[in-house]
Amino acid sequence: MSDVKLAGKRYWLIGAGDGLGKSLAHQMSRAGVEVVVSSRSEDKLAALVEELPGKASYQTVDIADDASVKAAAEAVGEVDGIVLLAGVYWPFSAREWDADKAVAMADVNFTGFVRVLGQVVPQMVARDAGHIVITSSLTGFRGLPGSIGYTASKAATMSLAECMHADLRGTGVRVQVANPGFIKTQLTDKNDFKMPFIMEPEDAAREMFELMITDSFKKSFPTAFSLLFRGSQFLPDWLYFRIFA
Repeated sequence: MSDVKLAGKRYWLIGAGDGLGKSLAHQMSRAGVEVVVSSRSEDKLAALVEELPGKASYQTVDIADDASVKAAAEAVGEVDGIVLLAGVYWPFSAREWDADKAVAMADVNFTGFVRVLGQVVPQMVARDAGHIVITSSLTGFRGLPGSIGYTASKAATMSLAECMHADLRGTGVRVQVANPGFIKTQLTDKNDFKMPFIMEPEDAAREMFELMITDSFKKSFPTAFSLLFRGSQFLPDWLYFRIFA
């Protein structure tokens, strides 16, 4: 795995208003990366830009809205890389289906990524240069109870990254996917169960940044916890659902 130099490059971070995205913006800014941070909250973005030690700016965007994404991409302009971190989450079972929240999770966590990439990827392909980092989740490896919408959307983002990597391998456009476990944020605050190996946002951001400066495609973390999810793919259905349900 070779080291990739990010200092002096310009990156667009979408979903940087809180949590992991905010911590990653700090990590990248300290490393000499110019960052453009985006989310729906202008107040949070403006405050973040003031905190960052390096060159930084912000652009509001609602990735569930086509017009907002197109306007934001035009305002941001050409970037060397993009990191997709946006996400929404509500825990509920198929037995208590909440249609509005399920659609919102699909529309932000997956379709929103596709909207943004549609504005950015063609330019990167045309100039044969760029870096795309997609945030998925350990939950994306296999279906889990009580997570309609979220787990399915994360499986979709993982597949999206794999398809793009398959297409763009050997070109000047790098694609990577990060699969974190539980991170202490306003999203996980909604959970009423014990979350093993839960990470602070700063620690998760460090893991993501370490992925970004290598030529590896995928990183799942924390390592010990990720082995459980990755190993579950090899279990027969009858045993997997007996254990995890």
